[in-house]
Amino acid sequence: MALILASASPRRRELLSLITKDFTVETSRVDEAAITAPTPAKLARALADAKCRAVAARHPEDIVIGCDTVVDYAGRVFGKPKDHEDALRMLRALSGAQHHVHTGVCIAFPGGEERFTVTTKVKFYPIEEAQLEAYAATGEPYDKAGAYAIQGGAAAFCEGLEGCYYNVMGFPVSRVARALAKIVEKI
Repeated sequence: MALILASASPRRRELLSLITKDFTVETSRVDEAAITAPTPAKLARALADAKCRAVAARHPEDIVIGCDTVVDYAGRVFGKPKDHEDALRMLRALSGAQHHVHTGVCIAFPGGEERFTVTTKVKFYPIEEAQLEAYAATGEPYDKAGAYAIQGGAAAFCEGLEGCYYNVMGFPVSRVARALAKIVEKI
């Protein structure tokens, strides 16, 4: 029985390797734009479910982990920015404000699924316009939900967080580790 991460994210790959080195990666090829949900947290979960199930359908005898992360600012989803202006729009909104980061997780295994959503509250300091422009110019925001990497340059913006730090990076390590341990006991 193999462990498969249904994600192209290098960060998720790195974080799963904190739990085990024995896994492979296979992307789901799910059309994320076709998936909707009534809240940002439910969207993260629906996207994770879709990614996991797409890969699990090709590997029914294996354990498959699917994840998706969305940034929730005042009930609005901040996904990956489309361009420079979109990144600045998101970062300006998050400046001096609290937001939530939701990661949906779906783990499929022979005979079942384990599904959950982990939420972390993040508060940013007010950020000067020049800092926003400089950060956006680094290129770092463009493949990140909410237009920032907490483990990168945006670390300077973070006033504090409540919850799992790794969740903000897109993979709630301890919660996944606990779920995998329970799954292995079951099968």
